[in-house]
Amino acid sequence: MRPELSAKERMQIKRVVMPAQDAAERSRNFKEVNLGLTLEQAQREAQRCLDCKHKPCVAGCPVQVSIPEFVTALAAGDLPKAAKYLKGDNALPAVCGRVCPQEEQCEAKCVHAAKGEPVAIGNLERFVADWALANVDKVEKPEVVAETGKKVAIIGCGPAGLTAAGELRKLGHGVTIFEALHDTGGVLRYGIPEFRLPKSIIDIEVEQLVEQGVEIECNVIIGKTLTLKQLKEQFDVVFIGNGAGLPMMLNIPGENLKGVYAANEYLTRVNLMGAGQSQNSATPIIQGKKVAVIGAGNTAMDCVRTARRLGAERAMIVYRRSEAEMPARLEEIQHAKEEGVELVLLTSPLGIKAEENGWCSALSCQKMALGEPDDSGRRRPVPLEGEVYDLAVDVVVNALGTQANPILTSAAPELELNRWGNIVADETGATNLPGVFAGGDIIRGGATVILAMGDGKRAAAAIDDYLAAN
Repeated sequence: MRPELSAKERMQIKRVVMPAQDAAERSRNFKEVNLGLTLEQAQREAQRCLDCKHKPCVAGCPVQVSIPEFVTALAAGDLPKAAKYLKGDNALPAVCGRVCPQEEQCEAKCVHAAKGEPVAIGNLERFVADWALANVDKVEKPEVVAETGKKVAIIGCGPAGLTAAGELRKLGHGVTIFEALHDTGGVLRYGIPEFRLPKSIIDIEVEQLVEQGVEIECNVIIGKTLTLKQLKEQFDVVFIGNGAGLPMMLNIPGENLKGVYAANEYLTRVNLMGAGQSQNSATPIIQGKKVAVIGAGNTAMDCVRTARRLGAERAMIVYRRSEAEMPARLEEIQHAKEEGVELVLLTSPLGIKAEENGWCSALSCQKMALGEPDDSGRRRPVPLEGEVYDLAVDVVVNALGTQANPILTSAAPELELNRWGNIVADETGATNLPGVFAGGDIIRGGATVILAMGDGKRAAAAIDDYLAAN
């Protein structure tokens, strides 16, 4: 039973700190950094929840997880009940508990946040999800819904596609996911390093969807192997969740030199292909000693922390603003600094220089200062006249962001796009084509896993309505 504590007593409980690997040790291995809470720690943290009747945390969650309900059940020690609430709302809770930016969403809305630290909802989600994975026989299975006979094709096996698949399958629809790569998970697998999201977690949560009847076909490139038109002829509805995997270029001299990577190539080689992690790796990668990563988002942090683990003596973030403006999660920035990552701030790249053999050797840098705020609300960086210098490097990684890959859309000219090449969709995910829905990065540009999942969940509800009416 949950200890009967007053609201005042709950407010006074200090937030439980997530145990983690030692920084010096973890900076040279790919094992998961955060070690997870014990049952005692998880229940103690769960006791901080005030079980607010208006549930502000739920309003901050893109997939509308029943947060107070699963946290209250955890506090009372009823783990099967906690898992039932959590898994009923979220197809990928063990993933979300690790990579979702809770501090900007559910935790930002927590009543505790007004006067101190919010309840560690993400850490509790991870605990319950991991318990459920280890105790499958104790977790209530999803209700078996009568088959509708309707068929839905989902393009992309990433967070948007997997979420939509799980929701639609629960509603009794036949679901087939088409994935371009040879393995499942999309950006969860190729874009997020093992030390943040172990691949075994992806494998188990995907396998649970397969056990529920979701079919997955890998090595199918929509726009090449099959067209959108062909899918529409074979299925009642198509959901497009193929992400945004085309890198934005630096547009500076030298970005095509040897030793220069785009972030998605760099991370895909390491995360999906295992490059640099063993002597037997079939996919090569340059293990630089002086690595500069341009950008300061979560992808940039993943790249620079990966570089450290591949042996970089200097692993540097090059960012044109100050640390206060860095868009990466605070935990990722803190972990990076603990692991020896250097922040080269108020610095903008001008070009990449090479040795005579064509390998990059230096990053030409412009020192910056912060001026007035721009449209994003952040102070605009302005160059300091005459403050130019060279930063010695042997690897440069461009982590400025990604945009829509045109392979699918170029083969479907009837699909409406915006000026950035993203698919235009309304708030339900409906596109201009009847029976075609879309969600995730392909409509947003580069965004977060949880926002993509929210798109997938909303689109699934709209698809169910569409199928009922057609």
